[in-house]
Amino acid sequence: MTAYIEIRWHGRAQQGVVTAAKVLGEACLRLGKYVQAFPEFGPERMGAPVRAFNRISSEPIRLHCQVTEPKYVLIADSTLIGTALSKGIESSGSVTEGATEDAVFIVNTPKSPDEMRSELGLKGKKAHVYTVDASKISLETIARLMPNTPLLGALAKATDVITLDALVENFKENYSKKFSPKVVEGNIAAMNRGFQEVKGE
Repeated sequence: MTAYIEIRWHGRAQQGVVTAAKVLGEACLRLGKYVQAFPEFGPERMGAPVRAFNRISSEPIRLHCQVTEPKYVLIADSTLIGTALSKGIESSGSVTEGATEDAVFIVNTPKSPDEMRSELGLKGKKAHVYTVDASKISLETIARLMPNTPLLGALAKATDVITLDALVENFKENYSKKFSPKVVEGNIAAMNRGFQEVKGE
Protein backbone atom coordinates (compact mmCIF):
# COMPACT_ATOMS: atom_id res chain seq x y z
CA MET A 1 0.00 0.00 0.00
CA THR A 2 1.31 3.42 -0.94
CA ALA A 3 2.25 5.61 2.01
CA TYR A 4 0.02 8.64 2.30
CA ILE A 5 -0.96 11.31 4.78
CA GLU A 6 -4.56 11.43 5.95
CA ILE A 7 -6.14 14.60 7.35
CA ARG A 8 -9.59 15.15 8.83
CA TRP A 9 -11.23 18.53 9.31
CA HIS A 10 -14.07 19.12 11.79
CA GLY A 11 -16.21 22.23 11.76
CA ARG A 12 -19.69 23.58 11.36
CA ALA A 13 -21.45 24.78 8.22
CA GLN A 14 -20.17 28.17 7.04
CA GLN A 15 -16.79 27.84 8.84
CA GLY A 16 -14.96 26.96 5.64
CA VAL A 17 -13.53 23.52 6.45
CA VAL A 18 -14.50 22.13 3.03
CA THR A 19 -12.77 25.09 1.38
CA ALA A 20 -9.73 24.61 3.64
CA ALA A 21 -9.38 20.98 2.51
CA LYS A 22 -9.67 22.15 -1.11
CA VAL A 23 -7.06 24.91 -0.66
CA LEU A 24 -4.66 22.46 1.01
CA GLY A 25 -5.19 19.94 -1.78
CA GLU A 26 -4.52 22.58 -4.45
CA ALA A 27 -1.32 23.72 -2.73
CA CYS A 28 -0.04 20.15 -2.46
CA LEU A 29 -0.93 19.53 -6.11
CA ARG A 30 1.22 22.52 -7.10
CA LEU A 31 4.14 20.85 -5.30
CA GLY A 32 3.74 17.74 -7.44
CA LYS A 33 1.88 15.62 -4.88
CA TYR A 34 -1.09 13.38 -5.52
CA VAL A 35 -4.07 14.56 -3.52
CA GLN A 36 -7.66 13.93 -2.58
CA ALA A 37 -9.95 16.51 -0.97
CA PHE A 38 -13.57 15.70 -0.27
CA PRO A 39 -16.35 16.66 2.15
CA GLU A 40 -18.89 14.77 4.22
CA PHE A 41 -22.10 16.66 4.90
CA GLY A 42 -24.80 15.93 7.44
CA PRO A 43 -28.04 17.94 7.45
CA GLU A 44 -27.44 21.08 5.39
CA ARG A 45 -28.30 23.73 7.93
CA MET A 46 -26.41 26.64 9.46
CA GLY A 47 -24.20 25.40 12.27
CA ALA A 48 -24.56 21.71 11.40
CA PRO A 49 -21.39 19.61 11.89
CA VAL A 50 -19.32 19.20 8.72
CA ARG A 51 -16.26 17.06 8.08
CA ALA A 52 -13.77 17.26 5.24
CA PHE A 53 -10.82 15.07 4.34
CA ASN A 54 -7.47 15.09 2.58
CA ARG A 55 -5.15 12.35 1.40
CA ILE A 56 -1.70 13.40 0.22
CA SER A 57 0.97 11.17 -1.30
CA SER A 58 4.04 11.24 -3.52
CA GLU A 59 2.52 8.36 -5.54
CA PRO A 60 -0.93 7.82 -7.07
CA ILE A 61 -3.62 7.19 -4.43
CA ARG A 62 -5.70 4.14 -5.23
CA LEU A 63 -7.86 4.34 -2.11
CA HIS A 64 -11.29 5.91 -2.56
CA CYS A 65 -13.05 5.76 0.78
CA GLN A 66 -13.57 7.88 3.86
CA VAL A 67 -10.55 8.81 5.98
CA THR A 68 -10.79 6.62 9.08
CA GLU A 69 -7.29 6.83 10.63
CA PRO A 70 -6.15 10.46 10.31
CA LYS A 71 -2.65 11.50 11.36
CA TYR A 72 -3.75 15.15 11.43
CA VAL A 73 -7.04 16.43 12.86
CA LEU A 74 -8.03 20.09 12.59
CA ILE A 75 -10.96 21.30 14.67
CA ALA A 76 -12.52 24.61 13.61
CA ASP A 77 -15.14 24.57 16.39
CA SER A 78 -14.11 23.29 19.83
CA THR A 79 -17.76 22.76 20.86
CA LEU A 80 -17.65 19.66 18.63
CA ILE A 81 -15.33 17.98 21.13
CA GLY A 82 -18.27 17.28 23.44
CA THR A 83 -18.54 16.11 27.01
CA ALA A 84 -18.12 12.39 26.33
CA LEU A 85 -14.49 12.91 25.39
CA SER A 86 -13.68 14.66 28.66
CA LYS A 87 -14.55 11.36 30.34
CA GLY A 88 -12.24 9.45 28.01
CA ILE A 89 -15.08 7.98 25.97
CA GLU A 90 -14.53 7.87 22.22
CA SER A 91 -17.88 7.85 20.47
CA SER A 92 -18.60 7.27 16.81
CA GLY A 93 -18.13 10.49 14.88
CA SER A 94 -16.08 12.11 17.63
CA VAL A 95 -13.09 14.29 16.74
CA THR A 96 -10.64 11.68 18.07
CA GLU A 97 -12.27 8.66 16.42
CA GLY A 98 -9.71 6.51 14.60
CA ALA A 99 -6.88 9.03 14.99
CA THR A 100 -3.43 7.45 15.00
CA GLU A 101 -1.64 7.05 18.32
CA ASP A 102 0.77 9.89 17.47
CA ALA A 103 -1.87 12.08 15.81
CA VAL A 104 -1.54 15.86 15.67
CA PHE A 105 -4.60 17.85 16.77
CA ILE A 106 -4.89 21.56 15.91
CA VAL A 107 -7.79 23.26 17.67
CA ASN A 108 -9.36 26.68 17.13
CA THR A 109 -9.50 27.96 20.71
CA PRO A 110 -7.97 30.60 22.97
CA LYS A 111 -7.22 27.83 25.48
CA SER A 112 -3.78 26.31 25.99
CA PRO A 113 -2.66 23.05 24.36
CA ASP A 114 -2.55 21.41 27.79
CA GLU A 115 -6.16 22.38 28.52
CA MET A 116 -7.25 21.01 25.15
CA ARG A 117 -5.30 17.79 25.66
CA SER A 118 -7.45 17.23 28.74
CA GLU A 119 -10.70 18.14 26.96
CA LEU A 120 -9.82 15.81 24.08
CA GLY A 121 -9.26 12.94 26.50
CA LEU A 122 -5.61 12.60 25.44
CA LYS A 123 -3.86 12.76 28.82
CA GLY A 124 -1.12 10.15 28.90
CA LYS A 125 -1.28 9.56 25.13
CA LYS A 126 1.40 10.24 22.50
CA ALA A 127 -0.76 12.62 20.46
CA HIS A 128 0.42 16.21 19.93
CA VAL A 129 -1.94 19.11 20.59
CA TYR A 130 -1.71 22.65 19.17
CA THR A 131 -4.05 25.57 19.67
CA VAL A 132 -4.63 28.83 17.82
CA ASP A 133 -7.34 31.45 18.27
CA ALA A 134 -8.39 31.21 14.63
CA SER A 135 -11.77 32.86 15.28
CA LYS A 136 -10.13 35.99 16.67
CA ILE A 137 -7.58 36.07 13.86
CA SER A 138 -10.26 35.77 11.17
CA LEU A 139 -12.36 38.55 12.68
CA GLU A 140 -9.32 40.82 12.79
CA THR A 141 -8.03 40.02 9.29
CA ILE A 142 -11.10 39.35 7.13
CA ALA A 143 -13.87 40.72 9.41
CA ARG A 144 -15.71 37.39 9.30
CA LEU A 145 -15.86 34.39 11.59
CA MET A 146 -14.01 32.12 9.15
CA PRO A 147 -11.32 30.14 11.00
CA ASN A 148 -10.24 28.03 8.02
CA THR A 149 -7.32 30.08 6.70
CA PRO A 150 -5.72 30.68 10.13
CA LEU A 151 -5.94 26.91 10.68
CA LEU A 152 -4.12 26.32 7.39
CA GLY A 153 -1.32 28.60 8.59
CA ALA A 154 -1.19 26.72 11.89
CA LEU A 155 -0.97 23.41 10.00
CA ALA A 156 2.03 24.73 8.04
CA LYS A 157 3.82 25.68 11.28
CA ALA A 158 2.95 22.60 13.36
CA THR A 159 3.60 19.95 10.69
CA ASP A 160 5.60 19.26 7.53
CA VAL A 161 2.47 18.60 5.46
CA ILE A 162 2.73 21.91 3.58
CA THR A 163 4.74 25.13 3.72
CA LEU A 164 3.28 28.55 4.37
CA ASP A 165 4.81 29.82 1.11
CA ALA A 166 3.05 27.10 -0.89
CA LEU A 167 -0.30 27.95 0.73
CA VAL A 168 0.11 31.67 0.10
CA GLU A 169 1.24 31.28 -3.53
CA ASN A 170 -1.62 28.89 -4.27
CA PHE A 171 -4.17 31.24 -2.70
CA LYS A 172 -2.90 34.21 -4.67
CA GLU A 173 -2.98 32.33 -7.95
CA ASN A 174 -6.28 30.48 -7.57
CA TYR A 175 -8.40 33.03 -5.72
CA SER A 176 -7.31 36.46 -7.00
CA LYS A 177 -9.91 36.30 -9.80
CA LYS A 178 -12.65 35.02 -7.51
CA PHE A 179 -12.21 37.49 -4.63
CA SER A 180 -11.32 41.16 -4.29
CA PRO A 181 -7.71 42.10 -3.47
CA LYS A 182 -8.86 43.06 0.04
CA VAL A 183 -10.32 39.59 0.68
CA VAL A 184 -7.24 37.84 -0.74
CA GLU A 185 -4.89 39.98 1.35
CA GLY A 186 -7.02 39.39 4.46
CA ASN A 187 -6.92 35.62 4.03
CA ILE A 188 -3.16 35.65 3.45
CA ALA A 189 -2.75 37.75 6.58
CA ALA A 190 -4.91 35.20 8.42
CA MET A 191 -2.65 32.35 7.26
CA ASN A 192 0.44 34.26 8.34
CA ARG A 193 -1.00 34.97 11.78
CA GLY A 194 -2.12 31.36 12.21
CA PHE A 195 1.45 30.32 11.42
CA GLN A 196 2.88 32.82 13.90
CA GLU A 197 0.40 32.42 16.74
CA VAL A 198 -0.17 28.67 16.94
CA LYS A 199 0.95 27.19 20.28
CA GLY A 200 2.18 23.69 20.97
CA GLU A 201 2.90 21.75 24.13
